[in-house]
Amino acid sequence: MTKQGFCIYVNALIDGQVPLEWDDNGNAFVYLTQLEAERVIAEETIERCQQFLDGERTFEDATTIEEYVVKVEVMSNGSIRDDNNRYFGRGEHR
Repeated sequence: MTKQGFCIYVNALIDGQVPLEWDDNGNAFVYLTQLEAERVIAEETIERCQQFLDGERTFEDATTIEEYVVKVEVMSNGSIRDDNNRYFGRGEHR
């Protein structure tokens, strides 16, 4: 049995497209809706911009958004499969 969810991804130099957040069980953190995941990215972007205004980050660092949302299939054991047919679970990915 699977269900749909959304994960925040980044492009890692070695591993390519990977989930950014992991839960306490070692599975990728899954949001119920795309909007919920997008809002997390927006809130973090606002925080980075505030850090720029406070002199704690450079402008480029504060305004470069590397995170993006990917629709995933969530398996009953908490692992996920993304649209590129990559599987992530218990901290492992392939």
